Amino acid sequence: MSTRLPPLSALRAFEAAARHLSFTRAAEELAMTQAAVSYQIKVLEERVGSALFVRKPRQVLLTETGQALAVASTDAFRKIAEAYETARTGGQGTLSISTITTFAANWLALHLGAFQMDNPRIAVRIETSDVLVDLARDNFDVAIRSSPVGEWAGLDSHFLFRETFAPMLSPALAASIGGVREPADLLRLPIIDAGDPWWTIWFSLAGVDAADALAARPRSQFGSQSYEGRAAVAGLGVGILTPAMFSQELVAGSLIQPFDILGQDERSYWLVHQTTRRNVPKIRAFREWLLAELTLSSR
Repeated sequence: MSTRLPPLSALRAFEAAARHLSFTRAAEELAMTQAAVSYQIKVLEERVGSALFVRKPRQVLLTETGQALAVASTDAFRKIAEAYETARTGGQGTLSISTITTFAANWLALHLGAFQMDNPRIAVRIETSDVLVDLARDNFDVAIRSSPVGEWAGLDSHFLFRETFAPMLSPALAASIGGVREPADLLRLPIIDAGDPWWTIWFSLAGVDAADALAARPRSQFGSQSYEGRAAVAGLGVGILTPAMFSQELVAGSLIQPFDILGQDERSYWLVHQTTRRNVPKIRAFREWLLAELTLSSR
């Protein structure tokens, strides 16, 4: 068996270079010189009998053979790393989570303490991004994604909740016009991101023709519900927000939701992880906790 394996040092250099598509970045990761990485890859190419990279000025690309070997080697090194971590930590270690800003700030950060109390040996690393990360390539254990359908090749997906929306505002802003008694009253107040299509949908559900009024408003954009919610709490305007993300503000009274009318987006929130890693202890623990916590908080 061992005689059929390439030199592991060469394979490790190749895997890093293939993942980064850069000999320089691979050298930085492995604490080697670029020349050493290039030499190791040449050794591997000689063993394979064909080129693994197409070398261009200031750029390298994988050949078809290189692509196939890269996928297998990345998966192999990841499995070795997981086995080592399991042996070293008893299956705990660090759980790496990729999620969007609003979910991280308005839900996960408020509930994660309960997970860590139940799992004190699991450290948590959270990174926020609107970019769809590759869990294997970018070294994340799980991701929280917003999508119309929770189907991604090679991934298990678990439904969390549907993305609904309704207007919310501070009590002081509502009081500034003597209270908000009917949906049309909202048009007497500043609207946060009047260009958001959720506004048109919601006013239509409420039986209000607001197209012209919304079109005449400034089209300010905050980039995420988290920031829009903070602006609404500060009394800067009425936000169109997902109630599940602002339950704490609604309970505390810093925001009010004056109407029970809920719009429904086609998107939902999903927890995803690689199918092959579903039984990794830290992933299983987080999955079971998250699904149970969402069920509890929705009651």
